[in-house]
Amino acid sequence: MNFFKGLFYYLNLAWVKSLLFFVTSVKVIDRDNTPKRGPIIIVCNHLNNADPPILTGTIPRRIYWLTKIEWFKTPIIGAMFKMAGMIPVRRFEADLHALRLCERALKKGWALGMFPEGTRSKSGALRPGEPGSALLALRTGVPILPVAIWGTENVKLPRALIGRTHAYVRFGKPFSLTKKTKISREDVAEATVTIMKSIAAILPEKYRGVYAEGASVAKPDVSAVASDES
Repeated sequence: MNFFKGLFYYLNLAWVKSLLFFVTSVKVIDRDNTPKRGPIIIVCNHLNNADPPILTGTIPRRIYWLTKIEWFKTPIIGAMFKMAGMIPVRRFEADLHALRLCERALKKGWALGMFPEGTRSKSGALRPGEPGSALLALRTGVPILPVAIWGTENVKLPRALIGRTHAYVRFGKPFSLTKKTKISREDVAEATVTIMKSIAAILPEKYRGVYAEGASVAKPDVSAVASDES
């Protein structure tokens, strides 16, 4: 079964890259910052439904994306997402099942892809981060790779089919949060801000939103996180 999932993934990747060639022109910056092997948590801002395929075609690793569970309930698309190895997650709540699936994937040395905002930004500017990626990083100690994407807010069908949209993907330097056996809500809140600021630092200024220099950073809502996540 894993063989067929892998075959499906790479066939799908070839199709995605071919389609993106006609729809977008992507400039990639500092891609060499991506670790070639070992577990990694990839975090990125989110502007458009085109972001996951563009990043999948750009990041030199096989990515296991966290995707909202609603997609898995959709005929055909749900089956395709399962074959691609995507992980369903209930957004904006404590999804312990998804957390365990992520930990299992990281133990296998996989690369996880996450959008910490939890949804697309309609304004293009960074929204307050959700705590999931921070909690996972604190529990595992796995390195985090910040990635920034912009220009994809202009990808709109059917216009994109007749004129290539210019998009940009920039890779930051990987960093790690100290692994903890006991994790407080304050730990998660602080780590969430750290992760979001790492993304903001590699975005053009107009996309940094609540994480722009001098902006008042809203404290993330970590009320669903238990005070002791051992």
